[in-house]
Amino acid sequence: MLEPSVITLSADKSKAELRLVPNTHGPVSVEDIQALLKAPNFAMLFPIEPVINKAITETNALCGQKPGDHELFFAIAERKDGTVNITVTDDKMQAIMKITSAWGGKDITLPDILNTLKSKKIKIGLSKPKIMALIQRLSILPPGESCEGVIACGKPAVNGENAIITRKVALARERLLQPQEREDGSVDMRNLGALITVKPNDVLMIKTPATIGTPGFNVHGDVLQQIPGKDKPMEPGAGTSLHPKDPNKLIATVSGQPVENRKGMQVDDILQIKDVDVRFGHVNFKGSVLITGDVHEGMEVKATGDITVMGFVESATLEAHGDVIVSKGVIGRLIKDQELSTHIKAHGQICAQFVQYSRLEAQGNVLVTKQLLHSHTTSGDTITVSDAQARRGDLVGGIATAEKGIRAIAFGATASTKTELYCAMHQGELKQQLKELDGSIKDMVVAGLELEARLRKLPPKTEWQNDAGMIEQVKMMLDQKNKMAEERIKEEIEYTQHQHEVEGYFDNYFIKAEKHIFTNVEIHIGNAFNRTQREHGPCVVKNVNQEISFDYSHR
Repeated sequence: MLEPSVITLSADKSKAELRLVPNTHGPVSVEDIQALLKAPNFAMLFPIEPVINKAITETNALCGQKPGDHELFFAIAERKDGTVNITVTDDKMQAIMKITSAWGGKDITLPDILNTLKSKKIKIGLSKPKIMALIQRLSILPPGESCEGVIACGKPAVNGENAIITRKVALARERLLQPQEREDGSVDMRNLGALITVKPNDVLMIKTPATIGTPGFNVHGDVLQQIPGKDKPMEPGAGTSLHPKDPNKLIATVSGQPVENRKGMQVDDILQIKDVDVRFGHVNFKGSVLITGDVHEGMEVKATGDITVMGFVESATLEAHGDVIVSKGVIGRLIKDQELSTHIKAHGQICAQFVQYSRLEAQGNVLVTKQLLHSHTTSGDTITVSDAQARRGDLVGGIATAEKGIRAIAFGATASTKTELYCAMHQGELKQQLKELDGSIKDMVVAGLELEARLRKLPPKTEWQNDAGMIEQVKMMLDQKNKMAEERIKEEIEYTQHQHEVEGYFDNYFIKAEKHIFTNVEIHIGNAFNRTQREHGPCVVKNVNQEISFDYSHR
């Protein structure tokens, strides 16, 4: 053990000085020096480990030798001020402060922290109570010990909500598979209930407007732009208008049948017919058509609203600006070379219980509740082949193409009938639109910089403030600058929304089999392709990295 006299404070009391004579005090150990530094005068000082190791090495090396009679000097500990260190997370949304207690020196104070925050450019989201709580903990921390905590938080941007349009009246297509119940509990499949009509001032739709959202910020004060919600048009059609006191309500202005269209609703006159056959002739009606019986072979029915057929459609042509609803079946036959005898086209949806050997084209959804057989079906939205209870619904043979997904209880058949499915085929077009938007935004940035340069080159205002022509020119330049900035913001928002759609394209649009996918079903999702070689159970089929992937976890 070393005598306490070998260690003293320096003249300025900032260091602990160790004086050793190797032949007198050696050999020495780490424990010997640690014991000296535990004395009250030195316990608050920071041990300088490299110097301590050097003192032990040199002293022990000279011990017992003639040079060991000379005194060696080492500064083995020193006063050390407290430290503060502030780190910012990678996303710049949190600042974490770590403060270390002083070794006999000056502890960290609030001004020290404020200076560090300034040097780190942390400007916003600070919590003074959290900072003060960490400072208070210093009073009980041993020398060199640290405490840390989050002292600043950014605020994430809150994206806007998309506009929502809620329809307040039923449509003709919703009468499908809703037959009236008889007193004995059975149902009358031909009686789909009373005809759906509205009268003036009935509310047809209510719009919940899109919200803008709120911007956020990070701890550096940078603004984080939100994504505003998408608007959804609700425009009056024939026989409707916006409510005079509430533009978010669409009301009927005449009596008739409500028909949904792409941008809102219209109210149609109704033509009611028993059967469309050679005796009645073709139908071309400005309004909606209700056929209580059947549409016979070779007949044509066209309407600017909905076409509702309560019986069958056989080898006929139907075209509607609204929906086409067939409560029974759509029956056609193969004429030659993929030519089918029944054609149904709708700007809205196509709904039926049973379809075979027919060509269906809908801008909206296609819903078949029992079987879709050997048909060519195209939808600008989704194709669904299923009853309401998801118990039956077979899509067998033919070609089914849907922009936003296909769902059926079973695809194909045990006989390996060739069935072609096409889904989510337009990502390339969306990417091209995104590229064009990006180019447009870049062009506006360049044009904006050129305009800024022109404005900066203007002579001092004092030279032209009385020149009316010059004033008008400057005003036009400033107006152009503001309009360009507004247009650029709109396109940047559209770009962000488009980018989200492109990135989530194959997550949102896919093929779903509730029970089976049989062999020889050709699946095309984007550029990915697969022809099934075996039967698959319930699954969701997606394009994952341009390959068809079967996910069985959604059972």
